Amino acid sequence: MVVGAGAGAAGLGSLAVDAREFLGLQPTHNPHRWHFAVTPGLSTGGGFLFGGCGLGAAIAALEGTTDRPLVWATAQYLNYAKPGSVVDVDVTIAASGRNSTQARAVGHVADTEIFTVNAALGSRDLGIDETYVAPIDVPPPGACDPRPLRIPGEESIMSRIDLRLASAKAWEQLTGHPAPGGRSALWARFPDVLEPSASALAILGDYVPFGIGQALGAFAGGNSLDNTLRVVRIVPTEWVLLDIQVDGIANGFGHGTVRLYAQDGTLMATASQSTIVRFWAGERPGTRAQEAHTADAAETERTDAAVNHDPSDQPAAAGAEEST
Repeated sequence: MVVGAGAGAAGLGSLAVDAREFLGLQPTHNPHRWHFAVTPGLSTGGGFLFGGCGLGAAIAALEGTTDRPLVWATAQYLNYAKPGSVVDVDVTIAASGRNSTQARAVGHVADTEIFTVNAALGSRDLGIDETYVAPIDVPPPGACDPRPLRIPGEESIMSRIDLRLASAKAWEQLTGHPAPGGRSALWARFPDVLEPSASALAILGDYVPFGIGQALGAFAGGNSLDNTLRVVRIVPTEWVLLDIQVDGIANGFGHGTVRLYAQDGTLMATASQSTIVRFWAGERPGTRAQEAHTADAAETERTDAAVNHDPSDQPAAAGAEEST
């Protein structure tokens, strides 16, 4: 059971955007074609499009073209797209019925295919709403240390996500301390995204590489070969719990799953992934002591609270502050 409180987006400011705006995805005159610019804020620290952002953009395009919510989507990552390039996303509807649509989206830069996404979209009123798994037991986000950037000051997708170490090791504690059973967890939120969506969850589902480093107790991760997102139900929540299970590592590849829970314990989606396992040189983390990042996060929260303070609604503001 998640030890968390509250589900709303009380900590988000008035400048919050939806996932489509966050990704910079734009429609064209053709309802089956979309495009977005690859920026450092959508890229890895290595300087190429973060796989989860590619899948997230494809999902937003598929939902926009079909006007149906995502059921599942699976992405195969084929080539790198670097900042400064523009990715065109072409949607093809292969079959569409009363309740569901089968479709695919291909992202390409000029003639180079970057990713291919197959998906099903739709909904049915079945009258059943059950969950048969439970989240890892962790403290609430406000009681967890922030996860610092591997390279402080870098501009990347990681600098746009607020991460807390729910059940995971900080950089300076990682080496030689593998996660028991290959299971780790993070709290995550997008400070400038208004509400959760399939596109936003696709970005957060791309955290099996993080889990690999935790499972090995080493400065390790990997390049995603694929990512599959299966949506159960999406509910309002500020924080998302990433319950990461590495299933196995062999032959140079790692495989794992991520369950994505709302702050109230609702299972919103599951993600699965295979990666090329890679190690980083020990001297490259470049982080300050964990205590310094914890102090920075506390100062940021105090600043956010001051900016969002509404004197006419003091009890609500205090409740929101306690839940973060």
